[in-house]
Amino acid sequence: MIKELLVYIRPHKWILVLGGVLGLIGSAAGLAMPLLAKYVVAAFGEHTSMAGPLIGLTAAVVLGAVVSAGGNYLMERTGEGVVLGARRKLVDRLLRLKVADVDRLKPGDLLSRVTGDTTLLRSVLTNGIVNAVGSVFMLVGAIVMMATMDGVLLLVTLLVVVVIGGLVGLIMPKIQRAQNQAQAAVGEMGAVLDRALQAYRTVKASGAEEREIEVVGEAAERARDRGMQVAGWTSLAGVATWMAVQLAFLCVLAVGGSRVASGALEISSLIAFLLYLFYLVAPIGQLVEGAVQLQQGLAAVKRIKEIQDLPAEPVATAAPQPPDPIGVRFDDVVFRYGDDRPVVHSGVSFEVPPGGLTALVGPSGAGKSTVFALLERFYEHQGGTITVGGRDIRDWPLGELRSALGYVEQDAPVLAGTLRENLLFAAQNATEDELRRAISRTRLDDLVKRLPEGLDTAVGHRGVLLSGGERQRVAIARALLRKPRLLLLDEATSQLDAVNELRLREVIAEVATETTVLVIAHRLSTVTNADRIVVMEGGGVRAVGTHADLVGEDELYRELAATQFLVS
Repeated sequence: MIKELLVYIRPHKWILVLGGVLGLIGSAAGLAMPLLAKYVVAAFGEHTSMAGPLIGLTAAVVLGAVVSAGGNYLMERTGEGVVLGARRKLVDRLLRLKVADVDRLKPGDLLSRVTGDTTLLRSVLTNGIVNAVGSVFMLVGAIVMMATMDGVLLLVTLLVVVVIGGLVGLIMPKIQRAQNQAQAAVGEMGAVLDRALQAYRTVKASGAEEREIEVVGEAAERARDRGMQVAGWTSLAGVATWMAVQLAFLCVLAVGGSRVASGALEISSLIAFLLYLFYLVAPIGQLVEGAVQLQQGLAAVKRIKEIQDLPAEPVATAAPQPPDPIGVRFDDVVFRYGDDRPVVHSGVSFEVPPGGLTALVGPSGAGKSTVFALLERFYEHQGGTITVGGRDIRDWPLGELRSALGYVEQDAPVLAGTLRENLLFAAQNATEDELRRAISRTRLDDLVKRLPEGLDTAVGHRGVLLSGGERQRVAIARALLRKPRLLLLDEATSQLDAVNELRLREVIAEVATETTVLVIAHRLSTVTNADRIVVMEGGGVRAVGTHADLVGEDELYRELAATQFLVS
């Protein structure tokens, strides 16, 4: 984890060096103060002028303050740079993860890693590493100065500090374990809260506010309990540090007082030694705090690395596509979502020729949406062959494959932003004429006229200001602007009224004359005019034909048609 932490720090090493040098200069000025104080006390005892020692002491104070402030600013600035770099790297990895990995992760926990865990890297940099270096310099410098004054008192001091330091060293692993658990608990709380917010209206409609508040509250209590464990061990380490200095002070005062009484030590030297002893308080405290921050930072790096270690998809660079439509062929395809999950496709075989409209129908759980997931290569099939445009799907560069496809999901997600941004999301270079044509084809003209700022109106989080049918039409227009060679529509008309459904069927039929359209449909009325219909059941294909053929030949399709009043 230390090596992983250094990866984030390395790009800022020269600024860190400069900040560290400034910090050391400030520390050196601080080290000079007790020595200058000794000269002030000596001048007072000898009835000589104190102007020189006082001026030197004042200069040391001012110089130390100014230089230390500059060093601290550089450290904080560098810390923000480290956080930015870590967040960019983590977000880059998150958005390139495989869909299968994201499906098993919790969005709230992922947000916690991007926001909270990366912030801890700044703390470990400023309080953990840099302050620790300055503290070591201060500690070593103070010990050297104390050694020049009296070796006996130095041995007394070191004996006490080493014993207490050993106790602190035993506490540090416990702090790291507790910090790991605390950060995981915060991530779990974020995941629970995200679950409630994602289904906010369902929670309200179900009258489940109190229950969800209780669930989130329990997660918050677990996070609190873990945080209290960290606080307890951290406080114990702080108390041990404080006891070390206090015990050292009492021992030095007792031994030093006897040495002053015997004439072996000057009173001014004892005062300076005690001042240096108190100077040990800050560096020892900073070392302990730095060790605690380091444990927190290492726990954060571990959680970040868990995401970085997940396999990512290759960089998918969009590629220009020829305008001709492409076909699809499934040959004995076998697929399951995991080794511990049931088989979804058990030998699926069908063919979609280039151009025209092909529909996938069948009961829920037949594996229809999985066909689209495999075509987009969100998942990799375990057996059989999938061919797109005459090429094995695994031979397609990922960016080129997805550039050839247009995909409208079943829930037709709309992103926060303006209507224009949503329409152009998959086709940033579309012209204004192309945009207007897509709006007209999907019957969004009335929506654009109704919105107060037209295309530049914000549609709210997840498109909450749009109706379900409007979100579907936005998703379809977005896919059409991509000019796909193969258009995938998953229940594209499920939330439309009868009038808009009829209009959209006309649009789909028009698009099918230009490209290949593969549509999943539960409402058979939307695909009765399809060139071919593939009937799926239980992870396989049971029949292929036109609506008229299947009504006469396939019992399942005839039953589906009868329940929707398409046949008697």
